[in-house]
Amino acid sequence: MSVEVLLENVFTDIGEGPHWDEATHTLYFVDNIAQRVFSWNYKTKEVQKIQLDKYVGFIIPRAKNGHVIGYGNTISALDWDTKNVSLITEVDTNVATNVNDAKCDARGRLWFGTLGVEISADGKGSLFCLYTDGTVKKQMEKIAISNGLTWTCDNKRMYYIDSIPGKVYGMDYDIETGTFSKTFNNTKVIIDFKAIGTLGFPDGMTIDTEDKLWIACFNGGKIVRFDPDTGKQLKSIDFPAKRISSCCFGGPNYDELFVTCGRMAAPEEELKEFPLSGSLFRVTGLGVKGLKASVYQG
Repeated sequence: MSVEVLLENVFTDIGEGPHWDEATHTLYFVDNIAQRVFSWNYKTKEVQKIQLDKYVGFIIPRAKNGHVIGYGNTISALDWDTKNVSLITEVDTNVATNVNDAKCDARGRLWFGTLGVEISADGKGSLFCLYTDGTVKKQMEKIAISNGLTWTCDNKRMYYIDSIPGKVYGMDYDIETGTFSKTFNNTKVIIDFKAIGTLGFPDGMTIDTEDKLWIACFNGGKIVRFDPDTGKQLKSIDFPAKRISSCCFGGPNYDELFVTCGRMAAPEEELKEFPLSGSLFRVTGLGVKGLKASVYQG
């Protein structure tokens, strides 16, 4: 197993939302508070970036061309060539929030969450689903920092992270309707980071073909592979940075793990100890593969 620096110090605030686009062999990602979106071409190694003017939570390709982004408290469309941003839908109109992490399920529905502009544990955020017909429905509320999302290979289980309480939730999922069982809503905690006590906060998340979770440990300096059925830690990868924020599988064979991190608010002593804070990393030789990421079909 090897950890390498792909792009050194590319993030000035918090790198997030890596998404591997199979069609173009391109990795997309964001620097959320710095309000930038990036692309990195696997074949040419070319890096492109677009400077925007609002918090950017994620970027995901759209089936009808272009991309969808979390943009302030909106889901918006981004035309990469023209850099034009256009509104799709706005949420949380009565509370000051930003759209954060997001993923699409296997039918192309966009699941996304929000966090308060002023982050607190009292839960100003929510979890939403943007269906392919343009309908938006709130699925959970009183979320502190809405983060990682993923589904099992058979689409029968959905996993979700609320970072400040340090909880990873599991729920039964109905791929036909795009809903999860309310029985598990806020009750089925499969991993409790506060109980573990040594990994910081759970942030972004992905899943492999064996249905094992890979979770970014913000302030923990690691990516940890978990068994969601037992909560057992199966593998731990250390990085030369503390604020590990998210990860995704990619590359031509989906056997490479791309990892983002941040440097915002890091004290001077931390940056001296971890000068690669804010870099984009790649891990190879893992012995497992990931799944193709879905795009928004709306």
